[in-house]
Amino acid sequence: MWSGRGIAIVMRLPQRRPADFQRGPRLGCEDHGVSWAKPKRPAWLDEATYSALPGTIEMRELRVRVPQRGFRTRGVLVATTLRDAAVFTKEELAGLYRARWYAELDLRSLKQTMQMDVLRCKTPAMVRKEIWGHLLVYNLLRATMAQAALRHGVGPRQVSLQGTRQTVAAFHSLLAQATATEQESIVSIVLWAIAHHRVGTRPDRYEPRACKRRPKPYPLLRVPRQQARARLATAA
Repeated sequence: MWSGRGIAIVMRLPQRRPADFQRGPRLGCEDHGVSWAKPKRPAWLDEATYSALPGTIEMRELRVRVPQRGFRTRGVLVATTLRDAAVFTKEELAGLYRARWYAELDLRSLKQTMQMDVLRCKTPAMVRKEIWGHLLVYNLLRATMAQAALRHGVGPRQVSLQGTRQTVAAFHSLLAQATATEQESIVSIVLWAIAHHRVGTRPDRYEPRACKRRPKPYPLLRVPRQQARARLATAA
């Protein structure tokens, strides 16, 4: 479907699809072209959409070695529709796939910085509104970071999301009370401050996947709080 829209794909090879580098046109060391046949229609895909898909798709499979110390993965099988090895080198595709890690960092930002790790609404409809509210604010902050980075000649990923959130919150009341002329001046100051909230340059950083803070020695609350309070009152 993405290829039909003219969008290139770089993804990890599905585990159920083995890679045999002895077959297909050789494009380099552990790098070859391959033709994928359309599998049987899955239950979640309707017949009309399935019939509109091509019978085969030309792909490129390559193995990316991970030499960095501390990284858990030693090698990754990558599949892509970018088949021209002269234009899209193996190293460039490896770097592009590694940029996928930003998706994990963005999800962490939503959960921790935007405090979306615990949803407090009670009904599905309100939970959806809560999620969309978080995403709206997150996208507005990212757009502000992009404007600040563009104006001051830095990369958007070099700007701190937490610093942006704190700066916007600090200037919120001032912007609300300012006139149209004053707002333009304040916005310039805000963008300057945001662009100077930089994140540290930590290439190939790795950390243990473990929690340092110990949990509190209390049992989990497995019933509604009101019910638990009633039990305490009865026990007293």
